[in-house]
Formats: sequence, C-alpha cells, structure tokens
Amino acid sequence: MRTRRPLYGWLTSEAISLTGTRVSMIALPYFVLVETDSPVLTGLVALAEMLPLVLLKVLGGPIIDRVGARRISIGCDLGSVVVVGAIPLLHVLGLLHLGVFLALVACAGALRGPGDAAKHALVPAIVAEAGVPMERATGLASTVERTASMVGAGFAGGLVAVIGPVNALAIDAVSFLLSAGVLAWATRPMVATGETAPAEVPEAEEPSTPAGYLRQLREGWDYLRADRVLFGIAAMVALTNLLDMAYASVLVPVWARESGGGAAAIGLVFAVFAGASALGAMCAAAWAARLSRYTTYLVAFLVCGAPRFVVMAWDVPLWAVLAVSVVGGFSAGFINPVLGAVIFERIPAPLMGRVTSLTTAMCFALMPLGGLLGGVLISGFGLTAAMLAIGAAYFLVTMAPALDPRWKEMDRRPEPAEGSAPTEYDDACETSAARTR
Repeated sequence: MRTRRPLYGWLTSEAISLTGTRVSMIALPYFVLVETDSPVLTGLVALAEMLPLVLLKVLGGPIIDRVGARRISIGCDLGSVVVVGAIPLLHVLGLLHLGVFLALVACAGALRGPGDAAKHALVPAIVAEAGVPMERATGLASTVERTASMVGAGFAGGLVAVIGPVNALAIDAVSFLLSAGVLAWATRPMVATGETAPAEVPEAEEPSTPAGYLRQLREGWDYLRADRVLFGIAAMVALTNLLDMAYASVLVPVWARESGGGAAAIGLVFAVFAGASALGAMCAAAWAARLSRYTTYLVAFLVCGAPRFVVMAWDVPLWAVLAVSVVGGFSAGFINPVLGAVIFERIPAPLMGRVTSLTTAMCFALMPLGGLLGGVLISGFGLTAAMLAIGAAYFLVTMAPALDPRWKEMDRRPEPAEGSAPTEYDDACETSAARTR
C-alpha cells in the first residue's frame, strides 16, 4: 500500500538541512570579508567548498547506485555534523587559522556533494511510493527549499549580528544531525519493501573492481551526453549557478557593506526572495502539471534573472531592491519544479544515482569559480559594472533556449506505465473526463 510518510519525512529532512546550510551560506563569506576585507579571499572560501563538492558529486554516482541512496545520504549528514561542528569549536579554542578553516570548508563540501546527490536520487522512489505527479513532488520540494532559504537567511542575519558568523555555524551542525535522524525514520517503510535498495549489478561487472566502477561511471556520462535536453538543462544551470554564486557570495555582501546595511541587509534580501520563491513553488506544486513547461521556464527566468542585478547596480533604496526580490522570487519558484520533473522523468531507474550525480555535478561545476569571478570583477571595475555585466550574462544564458526548438521537448510527459496504479492527477483527469461525457 502506498504511504506518504517517506515523502513528508524527506521534505522535512530537506527543510532542516537546507535551513542550516543557508546559515553557512551567509556566515562563511561574511566572516572572511569582515576579517580580511578582501573580496578575492571571500571568493576563495567559495572555491574551497565548491571544488570538492563538484568532484565528489561526479565520483559518487556509482557508489550511490551500489550502496543505496538512503545510506549515503544519512552517512554524509552524520559526517557533516563533525566537520561543520569543528569550525565553531576551534574558533572558541583559538585554533581556527585560515588554513584549517579552508580545510574544514573543503571537507564540508566533499560530504555535501554525494549527500545532496543521494537525496535527489531518492526522489523517484519516494514519488512512486506516495502516488503523486512528479511536478507535485518537485513543487513541494522547491517550496521547502525556498522556505528554508527564507527562514535560514533571516535567521542567519540575526545570528551573525548577535553571536558572530563562525558561532552561527553551530546551528548548521545541529541541523545535519536532525536531518539524518528524520530521513532514517521516514524512509524505514521503503527499506522494508526494498524501494531504497541499490540497483542490482550483473555479476560479470564485478563491482568491487576499479574497472566495474569506471564502466558504471562511463555509462552514466554516456546517457547524459546522449540526451540533448537533459544535457542542455545541466549546461544552462551550470552557467546560471556560476553567476548566482558570484551574486550571493561576493556581490551581495559587498553591496550590503557599501550601502550600510551589513549582515542584516544580506539576510533580509535573501529571505524576501526566498519567501516569494516559496510561494511561487507552492503554486507550481498545484498548477505546474497543467502548464507548458517550456513557456513557464522562459517567462520565469525572464522575470527572476537580470532585473535583480540591475536594481542593485544603482543607488536605490532598500525597499526597491526588496520589491524586485518579491517579483523575481515568485517567478523563480516555478523553475525548479519544472526542471526537476523533466530531469527525473528522463532518467531510467537503474541509472538514477549515476545520472543525477553527473547532472547535479555539471550544474555545480562552475560554482567554485563564481566567488572568484565576482571578486575579480568588483576589484577591477567596481560594484556597478560587475552587477550589470553579470546581469547581462544571466539574460543571454537563460533566454538562449528560446532559439533552440529542441527545448520544446520539455513539454513531453511520459505515459503512465501499463498496469500501474493511478496517481492523484490521473484520478482528477478521469473524473473531469467523466463529467464531460
């Protein structure tokens, strides 16, 4: 029998983990900026976290398919408790030198990479267990992500102002522990039915050998590369994530400092954008299954992309920046539910761990350079020019699919498998059809 306990538990685990992660997203760069007054070193911290994150996302896919997404996700969360918790502990002891700090940030990124990929690999099985449309699940997940961003960003701004950026990371460490516990409890019914078991590997592959591992890794890459839509989404998101990382880790902190808003202004901007995004994602969960994915993608990115960079480039009041954040955030809420549904539907179950790991790794691949890009642009041309340049690049990248007809394949939805139980959306369609007969 279907149960929604894994779905709601997974969403709760994501909410807890993401709230803590948003704390570190603000605390880490602001700590370095305050201590060193260097945008370049601030970008270096982002590089130290994102480089191992991307690398382990790439290499972890076959392990997720073999060991199981549930085990990898819980194990990485527990490891993150130790690594992230060490930062405030060493700070109290006076042992948090720059080299140690960067090493701990790198370890946190190395754990977050396969951990996040494993959580994504769980989605199709959880959706099947719950019996809901994919857009419903990805919409709810995006709602949770945006809400966690809002709560975490607002909470982080207050924490940094009161107890300092490094001490705020203790909250992040606790969040990983709670996340692991909730996910372990919620997905227990799926363990009993074998839903989270790793995919079977033919004996001829000898999975314990390096050759078997490399062959599995190559299979995932070959599938991703052959699917033009899937590969195109990953490439587009990789470029937007590069620009978003420059925005979040360097441009916004520098803007907040120059405008006099400080850490509180950073938290407020991120919280307002995330809150509006949560509302948009909630609407996407309800409506996206009935909308054109291609059109929704174009409109959402047109509204949420370049305008937020442009408004920060000029000396405008904080309320104007927040107004643009509300409109842009609401539009952004529709993006992840649409793209997530397309990605999960196009990947076969035996390759889910490998291809989702490679897809998200591609999406994250350029993020290590985002902080450095922002720092170099500001150092060389100033904040206004940096904002306008990155905003223009964002517009070109996100609107390029309007010129490629292959992206219209996003609107193609899979037919229900023969003999499968109907989802809520199938039931609603049957009821509506019955009323017209």
